[in-house]
Amino acid sequence: MTTLKHRTVSAALLEEIRRRVLDGRYPAGSQLRQDMLAEEFGVSRIPVREALFQLEAEGFVRISPHKGATVAALSIAELEEAFELRALLEPRLLRHSAPQLTEADYAGIETVLADYSRALDARDTARWGELNTVLHLALYAKSGKPRTAALVASLLQECDRYTRLQLSTEPAGLQRADAEHRELVRLCRAGQWREAGLLLKAHVEHVGRALAVFLRQQGRLPG
Repeated sequence: MTTLKHRTVSAALLEEIRRRVLDGRYPAGSQLRQDMLAEEFGVSRIPVREALFQLEAEGFVRISPHKGATVAALSIAELEEAFELRALLEPRLLRHSAPQLTEADYAGIETVLADYSRALDARDTARWGELNTVLHLALYAKSGKPRTAALVASLLQECDRYTRLQLSTEPAGLQRADAEHRELVRLCRAGQWREAGLLLKAHVEHVGRALAVFLRQQGRLPG
């Protein structure tokens, strides 16, 4: 029972600390001290340590013997690698999943698209990032490839850090993403899975290239 409780607390901490990294409350390079986090959240250090180890595995945190845990710096090289992996893995997941999706699945996906449109109107980039991940993973839910899906989920969360930097100043990118998401769903529903896979690959590659160009122009990250 104690182990289960620790896992539940650790999961809640993981989500909250990740959210704070994504929204910039914990910027790159800032130190995440276990004792301070434990005191702030009113928990022991054990679930804090577990959450930080998981965040390290996801690429959000770096842990060293001397400095402890710090928020990982953003890197164009890592950005490009993450999007390259997504462009390889996501069409594969879609190819296996799309033929298995039901009308009930598509009803849920349409709800996400509607929520996305509302977030677009509100210019809520934080909500958009969450919905983008939900939408992509919903399309891959029937792939039968749990390890690949878990890796893609981690990559989507990692990419969200970079995407928010761009969309906070260039919200027009949301309009293109919305249109491509809708076309992707339309192709899947029509049974045009090959075309859907090609569009998905092009969609991921375009976002990756646009982000790298934007961040280089802004001088925000090392090349």
